[in-house]
Amino acid sequence: MSLYPFTAIVEQGRLKQALLLNAVNPAVGGVLIEGPSGTGKSTAVRGLAELLPEIDVVADCPFSCDPAHPCPACRGRLERGERLEPMRRQVSVVDLPLNATEDRVAGSVDIAHALREGIMALEPGLLADANRGILYVDEINLLDDHLCDVLLDAAALGVNIVEREGVSVSHPAEFLLVGTMNPEEGELRPQLADRIGLRVVVDALGEPARRAEVIMRREAFHADPEEFTEQWRDEQERLAAAISEARKQVRDVAVTPTMYRAIAKLVTGSGVTSHRADITILHCAKALAAIDRRAEVGPDDLLAAASLALGHRVARDPFDASSELDERILQRILEDVLDEETAEKKAAGPARPEETSTSRSSKAQSR
Repeated sequence: MSLYPFTAIVEQGRLKQALLLNAVNPAVGGVLIEGPSGTGKSTAVRGLAELLPEIDVVADCPFSCDPAHPCPACRGRLERGERLEPMRRQVSVVDLPLNATEDRVAGSVDIAHALREGIMALEPGLLADANRGILYVDEINLLDDHLCDVLLDAAALGVNIVEREGVSVSHPAEFLLVGTMNPEEGELRPQLADRIGLRVVVDALGEPARRAEVIMRREAFHADPEEFTEQWRDEQERLAAAISEARKQVRDVAVTPTMYRAIAKLVTGSGVTSHRADITILHCAKALAAIDRRAEVGPDDLLAAASLALGHRVARDPFDASSELDERILQRILEDVLDEETAEKKAAGPARPEETSTSRSSKAQSR
């Protein structure tokens, strides 16, 4: 089945940017998407998976573990002399429905199997399916509290622990968490919001010409999905290549001491206390630089990253629109930090090059 191409989505640049930043640097920590239905949220998430590089997995591993770094269960198989068959596949998108039970999400332990054969038998859940993939939670703000707790624990540890009747089993659970919500239907728990890296607000397109473009593209896609997908193949391949290259470069992106101080000032100046916000801004800024093929994080990267990372972490009054994140304040904070840096450099005076012992000896030899 053909999926609607990511590059064919009309507008919604901020949503696409947030998803791409996570694709380049998974350490960013996921995306919270706020807005009404029918604005391309799920289309963008599923389209992103097609752009990601294929992953190597153990063919019959329920956790899609990497053959080069097998999970505990697969390591046990190797110790018993079994051979792990490798295969390559696309990154998967796993939907977590609101009515899912805890056993369906976290998995369950077959106690009878464990007692009968003396082994612990895990029935994998959605977190197992989502390992090394994307976990998509629609209306995440309506998720039951106990399921939120399961997600919090797995997101914090990168491991899902299933405990039933004194039996405990764990498995890797590293995933990109993407949640959507309509704020009119209720707020998101602060603990869960802080675990999600970025937040974007998506609105329906207001310009008639752009809405008409949405209609025409959708009509063309439904009429002939393969032909429509072929028309966007070059754009898709270019973007996929850019993501792959940026993923290789992001670890080498440099950050100056001034930029580190600026991150701290942006976070504290916004009234946010969580250190996760600082880390998210850092990883996001590096991803922005890597996508643009720049070797160093700049002020614009920090401003863009802070606007994505702080909105859902700022304490706000639902009856006071002014309590929303004001990006003009972020701009002023950043300018103040840069002005302080400039003033410190002026006060220190111009740097005077010092002769090294090597240069002095070479001069003596030349005489």
